[in-house]
Amino acid sequence: MDYKISSSNQLQPSKFDIGEVASFIARTQRSDGEIPWAVGQKSDPWDHIESVMGLSVGGYYEEARRAFRWLAERQLEDGSWYTAYRNGVPEDKTRDANLSSYIAVGLFHHFLITKDFALLEQLWPTIFRAIQFALSLQTPNGEIYWAISPKGNIDPMALLTGSSSIYMSIKCALALAKILGLSMPSWERACIKLADAVKNKPYLFNMTKSRFSMDWFYPILAGIITGTDAQQRIDRYWKKFVVEDRGVRCVSDKPWVTIAETAELTLALAGMGNLELARIVFNWISDRRYEDGSYWCGFTCPDLVTWPEDKITWTNAVTLVAADAIYNLTPASVLFSHQFWAASELSPFVES
Repeated sequence: MDYKISSSNQLQPSKFDIGEVASFIARTQRSDGEIPWAVGQKSDPWDHIESVMGLSVGGYYEEARRAFRWLAERQLEDGSWYTAYRNGVPEDKTRDANLSSYIAVGLFHHFLITKDFALLEQLWPTIFRAIQFALSLQTPNGEIYWAISPKGNIDPMALLTGSSSIYMSIKCALALAKILGLSMPSWERACIKLADAVKNKPYLFNMTKSRFSMDWFYPILAGIITGTDAQQRIDRYWKKFVVEDRGVRCVSDKPWVTIAETAELTLALAGMGNLELARIVFNWISDRRYEDGSYWCGFTCPDLVTWPEDKITWTNAVTLVAADAIYNLTPASVLFSHQFWAASELSPFVES
């Protein structure tokens, strides 16, 4: 496919400032370790961990450790977490498999940077229970039901984005197990079944979410779809989701470009090995920032109205993770690299 990329945007030096973005996340973190979406807003386990990853890239290691401990202290007996908290108090008691397992990605990311073996040993029981909870919702076909309701009922719906993210979580948990000298064959089998469901059984997933750009690139971001298949998937839906010189729509039929989805697409492109296109797309959002250096959440097209006006921690965090993947800022830059997982001794299996 020929991408219609403005020549003025090709491979320009990024205006990205790691210190400004990471310090914004650190300033927003509460003293007990919780990282809300924005000052005074809720937190959720997935975005809390995404923000931790931003702290790790920015060198805020003690703040990251405090955030890990905050989450670990709130893990429920079944290994899950509630979907939303505000000032540490549960606000939504849904227990989401994807939200509950993402701590494994955050901890492996942190370990790649810091080699903090003591923290890994401390948090391993938390990781173990979290993955066990997610896998308790896996069906014989391989997909994973998304959540248990506050009343304790399993919602028999699988989400493509969520299941792809859970695959990444299990893969990272298996890498952590290898570091600890542990073998988890049941997790490996579950991971393979999950990948097969995502790649070969699309009918198992809620297709109403296909309007969302994450359903497009998350199977690539997680390393389930790779190689030629990944490139074909990028090409097939590029025009559906991408606004040239602007970024990625959150939803295909809405004129709203989001910084987070645009940064995540660059992560997927970098993971495939297409660093040139990843840099181009990342440069599109390089100046979508407030005076303090933090990024907008999103903006409308074509009028470029910033919406919402909140400064979001996890949006800023994913720009740090994306910049790392593109510019090799830390040892965790390889986290989403397909080549890394295919060749690394930490890989639980060779992916096909």
